[in-house]
Formats: sequence, C-alpha cells, structure tokens
Amino acid sequence: MFYSIMDDFASSSSARLFLATVPDAATAERIHRLADALKHAHRLNGKLIAPERLHISLFFLGDMSERFVGAANEAAMQVRTEPFEVSFDRTASFRGRPGNRPFVLIGESGLRQLESFRRMLGAALTRSGLKRVSNTNFTPHVTLLYDARSVDEHPIQPIFWTVTEFVLIRSMKGHAYHGRWPLRA
Repeated sequence: MFYSIMDDFASSSSARLFLATVPDAATAERIHRLADALKHAHRLNGKLIAPERLHISLFFLGDMSERFVGAANEAAMQVRTEPFEVSFDRTASFRGRPGNRPFVLIGESGLRQLESFRRMLGAALTRSGLKRVSNTNFTPHVTLLYDARSVDEHPIQPIFWTVTEFVLIRSMKGHAYHGRWPLRA
C-alpha cells in the first residue's frame, strides 16, 4: 500500500527518495552483529549503519517531487512477483570517495532473483515516465559502514532472507518509509 507524502514536499526539498528492499528485523540484527565483528577484525573506524537503516537500494529517484512519488507509486502497483530469497556471501569495500569508502555485503548467485525483480521494476518505472531513473547500473549490496580504509573481498558465512516487499524510503536525517508494496504473484 502507498502512503501519501505530498504534505512533506515543502519541508523536505533536500530529502532523497529511493526504492529498496529491507531485511526483516531479526536478519537486520544479525547483519549488524556481523558488521560489528568485521569492523573490529578489519580495524575499521567507521560508524555502523543502524539495523533499521540496512537495505538494498533498487533505484535512486532523486530529490522528493510529486512527479517521482506519483511515478514510483504507479510503477510499484504494476509489479507482480512472488517473494524470493537473497543471499550475500562476501564483504568488500567499494571505491567511494576518499575517506568515505562503503564496506558492504555482496554476492552473486544468491542475488539473481533480486536482479530479475529489479529489471521488472525498472521496466515499470520506464512505463511510468522514469526512464532515466531505470537505466542505471546495479550492484546489489548492503552497506555496513563507511570508512577511510579499504578492505579486500572476503568470504563470510552466507546471510540470507526472504524479500516479501519493497519500500519507498525518504532519506533525510534518518529513513522514513513512505510506501510499502508486498510481493505477490
């Protein structure tokens, strides 16, 4: 179901809007504990991402605007697929800005259904008038923290969960969910 955020436009022009999937609370806590252990093992100094902010970004929509919110809602209503599992089996640092490198969970074979779902959602965004948004590259990941140091790819015990919904998140001094759509066939 979509929750209207039209009243928030005037007060949140600097807010950023994106579509994402999020782990369930128990998995988010498990990821957070793993991130804490890896932070210490790799001697990283960055602040851990809070469990309630862990997510897989699907599409960055940009600054909040009525156009993006409406198109995202329209696209979300078109998507039909059953829940699916995602699995991450490695950690690594992405390039990022110097001094601000994302340390992330990554995987390959355990993310194919997610990649397929994203293509489906991208096609729906294109039909809803957001072709520019939907033509972006995608490396599925969950950011654990940002740090000045870079860490090479490292295998981990797989972290997995079942994706049962996708969400519209407004990011501005925290994350606020402004749309939730359950996956269904």
